[in-house]
Amino acid sequence: MSDAEASHKTANVPEWKREEVDELVEFAESYDAVGVVDLTGIPSRQLQDMRRELHGQAALRMSRNTLTVRALEQVGGGLEDLTDEMSGHVGLIGTDDNPFGLYQQLEASKTSAPIGAGEVAPNEIVIPEGDTGVDPGPFVGELQQVGAEARIQDGSIHVLSDSVVAEAGDEVSGELANVLGELGIEPKEVGLDLRAVVADGVLFDPADLAIDVEEYREDVEAAAASARNLSINAAFPTPRTTETLVATAATEARSLGLSAAVATPDLADDLIAAADANLRALAAEIDDEEALPEELRDVDAPATDEVVEETDDAAETDEDPEEDEQADEDDDEDDDTDDGAAGLGNMFGD
Repeated sequence: MSDAEASHKTANVPEWKREEVDELVEFAESYDAVGVVDLTGIPSRQLQDMRRELHGQAALRMSRNTLTVRALEQVGGGLEDLTDEMSGHVGLIGTDDNPFGLYQQLEASKTSAPIGAGEVAPNEIVIPEGDTGVDPGPFVGELQQVGAEARIQDGSIHVLSDSVVAEAGDEVSGELANVLGELGIEPKEVGLDLRAVVADGVLFDPADLAIDVEEYREDVEAAAASARNLSINAAFPTPRTTETLVATAATEARSLGLSAAVATPDLADDLIAAADANLRALAAEIDDEEALPEELRDVDAPATDEVVEETDDAAETDEDPEEDEQADEDDDEDDDTDDGAAGLGNMFGD
């Protein structure tokens, strides 16, 4: 088309259409994310309720599809990709939320509604087992006609088992629509179905946005924990792991120093305490108190529940010549160890 033809065509566009396109352009440029929603089958009253629920979070704008297409192409920035979705009863939705938040919001706002004759079942329709609350009458035959196992019982009509009366994609007959309406079964969801949305020049389909937020959060947390563990195990310092790596290295260095008895100011107290514990454990194994300094007499080995039995005073002695000889020999041995006891005394300052 030549410039002259385009100018002539524009000149013939009614003023109200140019103004409508300008308003649609302004609407599309006002939000971080703009999408196309399907409005098919939504009654006017419920649509108004949905618009009120969206107030402050998202805005809905409806116009002729041809004018909306022209506005989207004029704005550009990826919004022209939405023109492929401009068919049927649709509208524009704008939000400053991210596309995932918008999708979750629209799905949460959907409500159940009765289904009419000639409509397609969105999913499997089941009439549940139990008392229908309907008095005996022709309705029992209507239930049986649509495929429900029903009979009169205890003064009302009962469905004997869960009965599938339509599969997903089946066209709902007038008889079935009447039965479902009588039972108050609303198998249809009414709400704004997001066909596509553009944010930062990227086009998102509903399949891209239909995620379990809680599961996604758990996956991210698990991935972060695994990455942190990998960094620590590989001793790879990062801003989030440096503190832990330093603490781990300090603990390992301290353990090595204690095991190797490396005398440093930081380990001196622990080394002395360990040496003292070893000394007391050794002293607890020596039965001869004369061979020990006074402060190490009658000590128990640390970290043990065994009780040292004092057998010297409790043991019974028999007047036996052989035992007397053994006692004399023990006395001689005690005399021989006087020098050793003196040596231990010097070691501990006595």
